[in-house]
Formats: sequence, structure tokens, C-alpha cells
Amino acid sequence: MKTASDRLVTGYSSPKRAILELLKQHPGASLQEIAEGLGVSKVAVLGHVPALEAEGLLARTYQAGRVGRPRATFHLTARASSLFPQGYTEMSLCALEFIERRLGPEAVTEVLQERAHELEDRHRARLRQPTLQDRVGELVRIRTDGGYMAETGGRTRGTFEIREHNCPILALAARFPVACETERRMFERMLGARVDVQHRMAAGDSVCRFLVRPSRSPT
Repeated sequence: MKTASDRLVTGYSSPKRAILELLKQHPGASLQEIAEGLGVSKVAVLGHVPALEAEGLLARTYQAGRVGRPRATFHLTARASSLFPQGYTEMSLCALEFIERRLGPEAVTEVLQERAHELEDRHRARLRQPTLQDRVGELVRIRTDGGYMAETGGRTRGTFEIREHNCPILALAARFPVACETERRMFERMLGARVDVQHRMAAGDSVCRFLVRPSRSPT
């Protein structure tokens, strides 16, 4: 299985790809936090950060601390976003805009729903898990395979959290918000549970965050 760092453009060393991937998932990490996350020394990280900054992929900000010098934190730039999986966004966006002009917004919704049903059929066997927790875990693996850099969060009172750190259809979702709602409903059918969206990258958040709760009645 390929990770998101495997899918980054060639030409970047493994340490640089690892730094970019970590900051995609944990924006605002300090040098120490990056080093701890990768299991290397601060000196090793510092050996790659200036080059990534020079290429316009990283930006640093400073936060004042209670004592000592301000603490530097690091973020990916907009340019760095293009290194992560984006699918066929430009082609898909053009196709949906053409459909909208010719057939209206209802046709766009129908196309997105048809695509969602195809994905459900493709992964139906993988999601035949006995418990909601197992289904959530399998859906996270499916989404990660698709380039979404998904992970599970904490579980509170029977509620499961899914976080996605990359959105291969970000431009499309920003142009057609119905795409996000279509995916939410797809999750509900795949999991047999209630799914609420708390954060959306298409709305400017740094992550897409879903809360999954047992459903008392079929979705």
C-alpha cells in the first residue's frame, strides 16, 4: 500500500517527504515536535527545513513564549498542497461545469450520487464488518488508499471520529458543495450509522472531520 509520502512528486528525499507529510497532518508543529514525530533529532530536521523553505513549500511563524525566545512553528504553503494527491480534479471540474451549463445543477448532483453508489458497490465486501468500530477502521483504510490521508480520532460515548488531512477533490468541492454532502451520505450508507461533518477543508478548515454515531434506524 502506498502512503501519501510515496505519492509525493519524485525529486524529494525520503526525509523531506516525511517532513511534508507530517506537517500536512499536523500544521503548526515546532521543530521539536517534527523531530519527535519522525523519530529523529532536531539537527536532522533542521538540515532539511531551510531547503523546503527556499523552495516555497514551508513557512514558519513565531509564537511568543512565557520565557526565552519566540517558538518557531511550521506550516505547508499553498504551493506544497499540489504535491499531495489531487486526482483528476481539473478534468472533473470542467466536466461538471459543462454538465451544469447544459443540464442544470440537478444533473451535477445526480452524477455525484452515481459516483458515490459506484464506490459503495466497489467496497461493499470490505465493509461487511460486525461492529461499527471495525467498519470505521476499514473506511479509514479505504479513504487513505484514495489519497485522503485519513485517520481515526478518539472515541467518546460511542462516537467515533474520522479525520482526513488531504482532499483530492478540494477544488471540486469548493465549486460544488453538494460533493461534500454526497460523501457524507455515502459514509452513512457504508457504515450504517449517522455521520456529522464538523470541519471541512473546502470551507477553509485544515482538516475534514467527521463524527460517527450508531444509527437507531437505517440511513
